[in-house]
Amino acid sequence: MIDRAGLAAFLRRRREALQPEDVGLPRGQRRRTSGLRREEVAALCHMSTDYYARLERERGPQPSEQMIASVAQGLHLSLDERDHLFRLAGQHPPARGAASEHISPGLLRILDRLADTPAEIVTELGETLRQSPLGVALTGDTTRHTGPARSIGYRWFTDPASRDLFPPEDHSLLSRRYVSGLRAIVALRGPGSRAAHLAGLLLPQSEEFRTLWETHEIGVRPDGLKRLVHPEIGALELHCQTLLDPEQSHLLLVYTAVPGSESHEKLQLLSVIGAPSATWSQHGEPAHLQTEEP
Repeated sequence: MIDRAGLAAFLRRRREALQPEDVGLPRGQRRRTSGLRREEVAALCHMSTDYYARLERERGPQPSEQMIASVAQGLHLSLDERDHLFRLAGQHPPARGAASEHISPGLLRILDRLADTPAEIVTELGETLRQSPLGVALTGDTTRHTGPARSIGYRWFTDPASRDLFPPEDHSLLSRRYVSGLRAIVALRGPGSRAAHLAGLLLPQSEEFRTLWETHEIGVRPDGLKRLVHPEIGALELHCQTLLDPEQSHLLLVYTAVPGSESHEKLQLLSVIGAPSATWSQHGEPAHLQTEEP
């Protein structure tokens, strides 16, 4: 059963405890609210202000698991706080570990401060959970994919357009890296894992994947240098730094260019021009935000 009073009180406390700078928002000079405003939290949770306000006022229908997960992420809750929120809403908390998509508050705080740097948070299967604004401008909105296509490795072998962002001479090595990495995750997580399911889907769909899978190659790791071909600013060479959340198996990937280099100048240009929607039309429509439930 939903605990409406407990849910409302918990949401208010967590909202009031957060400051704008904690979630990457400007404070402003005339701010009088203690903590975040309801409309700010609603935007972070990808829902209407009215829907969020009803939760704090002990009104409205019982929120779904999807909506509660969105609120937990928007409020930057820890795993224990997330689980508590689910129970207050009368829902069972999601599983923890590699299958979880709840990003830790620490990773979110770091990402929120990287507005001028290409960065993304991904799962061990290469599913993008969150991107910085410049990350979207660099690679397009990769959070919009659904189903198996959320994994960059799956798209690599099933969608030829996914390779357009990379120089053709790098394709062979990237294919080996994706297959090698997936095989290692299958061995780590077991035959009933999401990784094993992904491999099972790819085997009949891609002859290239099938051939590489049969080599049993392990340990083909990236060297930290990422070469891209952006449709508007051309070729870039970026260095990739990785921060791991071991509890959730999430990776924060941050891409930087050598100061004074041509790639550095192109990133600065990209931060100005952004990513017009037409740039990424070949990869599909941009993601749309969640709306309030009926």
